[in-house]
Amino acid sequence: MDTFAALEQRRSVKKFDPDHRLTPQEITRLMQAAALTPTSFNIQNYRFVVVVDQDLKQQIRAAGWNQAQFSDCSALVIVCGDRGAYADRPERYWANVDDETRKAIVGMITGYYGTHSEARRDENFRSGSMAAMALMLAAKAMGLDTCPMVGFDFDAVAKFINLPPDHDIIMAVAVGKALEPARERSGQVPLDELVIHDRFPG
Repeated sequence: MDTFAALEQRRSVKKFDPDHRLTPQEITRLMQAAALTPTSFNIQNYRFVVVVDQDLKQQIRAAGWNQAQFSDCSALVIVCGDRGAYADRPERYWANVDDETRKAIVGMITGYYGTHSEARRDENFRSGSMAAMALMLAAKAMGLDTCPMVGFDFDAVAKFINLPPDHDIIMAVAVGKALEPARERSGQVPLDELVIHDRFPG
C-alpha cells in the first residue's frame, strides 16, 4: 500500500472482530516493521509486549474502563521504552562501522544519557511514539486495523506485564480486524493553523 494511502486510511477502530487471529508470521512482520523506527544514536530503546493471551487481555480491559478494544483485538501491543538501553552493550548499536567511529559514538551515548535521567525517559516517549505510528501504518498496509490507546491504569498494566522498574509504558496499540468501519473524521483543523513557516509570528 502507498504510504499516503495508509496515512489517509488508518483510523482508530473501536470495534474489532474477537474471532480474528493473527498468525505468528504476521506478528513477526509487524514487529520487524516497528523495529525499523529511528532512535537517537540508534539505541533502539523501544520494547514491544505483544499480548495475545485472552485472560491477560481481559485483565487489561478491566484496567482500561472496560473498553472492548483491549480484549476484542487480535493482539494488544504494549509499546514500552527501556531507560537502560543506552548502556546495554552500546557498541552493538554501531557494529557496522569502523572501530574509531564506534568508540567515539559509544562515548557520546554513555556520556549524555548516563548523566541525563530525564533525557532517558524523554527518549523513551519519542522513540516509542514513533514506533507506535510505524506499527499502525504497517498494520494498515497489511490490511489490518488499529487503535492507539492510553485510557488505562498504567500502574496496573505494568504489574500485569511484569514491567521492569527502569521501563516506561508509552501506549497500547490494539491490532486486528474491524467489525465495522471507523466513524468519519470528527473535524480537521485547517492546515494553515498547524503549519508555521520559518517562525511563529511576533
